[in-house]
Formats: sequence, C-alpha cells, structure tokens
Amino acid sequence: MSEGSRMPVTAVLAVRNFRRYLLGQLASNIGTWMQRAAQDLLVLHITGNSGSAVGIVTALQFLPQTLFGLTGGVLADRYPKRRLLLLTQTAMGVQSLLLGLLTVTAAVNLLSVYALAFALGTATAVDSPARNAYICELVARDGVATAVSLNSAQFNVARALGPALAGLTVAAFGTGPVFLVNAASYLAVLYGLITIRTDDPDDPGDPGDHGRPRPGRTRLRDAFRHIASTAEMLLPISLIAFVGTFGLNFQVTLSLVAVTAFHTGATAFGGLSAAYALGSLIGAIYGASRGKPPTPRRLITITVVFGALEAAQGLVPDYGAFMALLILTGFAAVTVTTTANALTQLHADPELRGRVMSVYFLVLLGGTPVGAPLVGLVSDALGARSALVLGGVVSASSALVLSALITGRVQRRFRVTGVASATVPPFASAQPARERQSDL
Repeated sequence: MSEGSRMPVTAVLAVRNFRRYLLGQLASNIGTWMQRAAQDLLVLHITGNSGSAVGIVTALQFLPQTLFGLTGGVLADRYPKRRLLLLTQTAMGVQSLLLGLLTVTAAVNLLSVYALAFALGTATAVDSPARNAYICELVARDGVATAVSLNSAQFNVARALGPALAGLTVAAFGTGPVFLVNAASYLAVLYGLITIRTDDPDDPGDPGDHGRPRPGRTRLRDAFRHIASTAEMLLPISLIAFVGTFGLNFQVTLSLVAVTAFHTGATAFGGLSAAYALGSLIGAIYGASRGKPPTPRRLITITVVFGALEAAQGLVPDYGAFMALLILTGFAAVTVTTTANALTQLHADPELRGRVMSVYFLVLLGGTPVGAPLVGLVSDALGARSALVLGGVVSASSALVLSALITGRVQRRFRVTGVASATVPPFASAQPARERQSDL
C-alpha cells in the first residue's frame, strides 16, 4: 500500500466476497436499527412514556457488550470468523422473531422486552469483533482502508435509516411487524456469508495474514498492551468511550424529544430520524470517497464539531429548526465513528485485530448501560433537551482533553522520525507491542 493513499471505492466494491458481505450486513443492520427504534416506542407505549424505562431496556441491550465483549474478541481470534458469524447472526434472527410474535399476538410485556433485549445484546457482543475484523480477510492489503470506511459507513447509514423507517412503519402498522421485518433481514447476511468463496483464484482479495486463526494462546492482555503502546489506537478508543457513552444516545433522546418536547408521536419521531438519516448518509458517502487515510487531527476536529452541534440541538425550541440541525449532527456523528473505527483497525496487528476490536466495541457500546439510564434520568428530571446538551458538552470536552494528552505523543514521534501524520502507512504501527514500549 502506498503511503498516504488507498484503493478507490469502485475497486473495493468489485471484490465479490466483500461486496456480498457488505450488502448482507447493510440489509441486516437496517433491520436491527429498525427494531431498536420500534423497541423504544413499544416501551414508551407500555410504560406511559417513561424515559427511565427506555434507558433501562437500552442498557440491558448493551450490557452484554460490557460483560462478554472481550470474550467475543478472543473467540474472533481463536476460531474462523465466518463460522462464528453464522452462529451469532442466526441467534439474533431468532430473538427478533420471538419479539415480533409476542408483539403481534399482544402477549408482550415489559419483562419480556427486557429479557429479549439482553439476549440480543449477548449475541451482538460476540458478533461485533468478528464482524468488523472479518472484512480485513476479504480484500487485498491496499484495499483495507477503503473497506473499513465502507463497512463503517454501511453500519452508520443503517443506524440512521433504521429508526426513520421504523417510525414510518410503526405509524402505519404498529411495532410488531417491525420486529418480523428485522427477523427476515438476517436472511440477507446469512446468504452473503454462506456464498462467500474462500478459494476463488479470480477474486482480487488477498487475505494473507489479515487475522485468520493461528496456533497459540489468544490472551486479552496482548491486545491491551498493543493499544496502550500505539497512540494511533489509544486516541480513538479513548475518545469513543466518552462519545459512545454520553453523545451517541440518539436511540433514547430522539424518541423522548418527539414525545415529550414536541408532544407528538411515531410520525414526528420518523421525521427526526429521517433528518438524522439524511445527514448520516451524506457523511457516510463523504467518508468512503475520501482519498486519504484518517488522521488523529481529523478525529479530534470532527468530534468537537459533533459535540457543539448536539449541544446546540438542546437549545433549539422549534421542531423545524431542530430537524435541520439534526442533519448536520448526523453527518458529524457518522464521520466521528467512521474515522475512529478506521484508525483503530488500520493500526491493529492482524493477529490481534479481533481482540482490539472487542476493546473498541466495549468502549463504544459498553458504556451505553451507564449513558442510556443517565440520559433517561436527566430527561425525566430536566427534560430531553438537557440530555442533548450534556452529551454534546461531554463529547467536545473529551476531544479537547484527549487531544492534549495523546495527540501530542503522536506528533512528537512523527517529528523524531521525520514523517508527517497524514503519510504514515496504516500498518506502520502493526509491529509487536513489546517492540514499541519506548513509544510510551
């Protein structure tokens, strides 16, 4: 891979295995985010608009990431990732089917929603590290940067489109059909995984040593040492811990703003989610089409912008203005997560990528059991707008603080070596952690 460049989007999408994987994941993730949004609306209906209940169900869904996420990373490095994904995706589809059947038959209650949310979170905790690390086995080395960006883009596009589609579907048909649609969406990703060819000589993918299971012990402490000694990974993982916990709680705040601040229902929620989806879609396309690898400076800048936009949303009283500002917030949110994800994967040792990504998702999603109930409590006490202000201030402040603490180390190392940060090859930091202890 040439320094400071990466394979064009069209070339990466021409890889058959990666294309099938990406499209399957997009269909499944849209269904998953539809379910999460409909689940929040279902809880609000059952409990009489309780923000705390929405926070609890969200926390239960993400709690397994805290409990089992690191184990998922170990499994991803120990066993074939495709086989692991077939098991986890099937389990997630069964969970969605059960929730849908309970809802359409009017047998659903708050306890069953809690239990199934925890079950979905458990499967996701094992699934996430393998799902994200697997893309590096589907493309050649010089296509990894673009593939990571495209995968991050599809996830964030689904994260935005799903709630928008859910709001419209719930308004027309109710919550039950949304869960059944999500169950059916898993057929797309299962088909993509089953039809991936592992011995196709015409496929330009070159898995090489991009993370296939190797003999020997797979220890978590090796991943932590690798992250601690690589500032290019320490920065995004540390930053996303704050942003994921406090800033990216739109699955809670948008439903609460629609119902409690603007005194509307599923239709208004769908409109807000659509605005967020539009901004996210623009941000995803922009991020995937960039010709340069991500840099720490870009991550810090866009995180500050995201925090400022989210805080400003809490001060906008008008529904139309709120929706317009949400477009910009969606653009910034996707750019933050895409940049952080790409930085982490591009600087991870291939043998440790599953475990490194498990740490990444631990801080991105594992903080939600803390952040979501806090957002619910703040919303109940001070209003949903105050929760937005809190998330924005914490996100922007953490970016500035971490910039001073971590980015300075990166820039000092670049000055010593005489290499500019924007031209450092993505795999420049992929040597064993014990060889970089001096970087600390």
